[in-house]
Amino acid sequence: MRLDMVLSRLKMTGQQILRTADACALLNISRDHASHILSRLEESGHLVRIKNGLWCFSGKTDAMQLAEFLTAPFPSYISLQSALYLHGMISQIPASTYCVSLARTRTYRTPVGDFSIHHISGDFFMGYEETGDKGLKIAVPEKALLDFLYLSPARSRLFSGLPELEIPRSFSIRKARMMIGRIPAVRRRAMLEKKFDSIMSLSRSS
Repeated sequence: MRLDMVLSRLKMTGQQILRTADACALLNISRDHASHILSRLEESGHLVRIKNGLWCFSGKTDAMQLAEFLTAPFPSYISLQSALYLHGMISQIPASTYCVSLARTRTYRTPVGDFSIHHISGDFFMGYEETGDKGLKIAVPEKALLDFLYLSPARSRLFSGLPELEIPRSFSIRKARMMIGRIPAVRRRAMLEKKFDSIMSLSRSS
């Protein structure tokens, strides 16, 4: 099959991100053959290799859409500094795309951007909304802040100091407290309550 015909068929799927397995099924060819064809499309500048078995179209992919592909088969959503910025709660643009996931904590450095993935327990995996036609999962403002506080004891120290914060009027303290109440670990829940109360106290006095 000619390379231009393969590219046309891949584009007809309407997907920005492709797995080698998707090309296998679409073209009815072996994995090795699909990998060879996708590598040729990468060499010609039409595709970008994200990691082994994962590709995206050059210049057309929203980097945030990649998060769940990187953490698959575990779910994830955009949170922490990235969601805080998207909600206008911090002014500094994060250098990486920050996500929380049921997958293990790790960093991905890809041609379309860096991803900082952070593990949380299943009991606290909530508080996000799906946006856009692709269903991008983004933490609501309350959960983005709580995720940051939840991860503040991490050894990486990435969340040891909260950037200057702007609490929006729509921010629901009641919703945040309900989320904190979902944490089964008593010490972690108490730590989060203390940090959250301190931030809310400072925001009222400012």
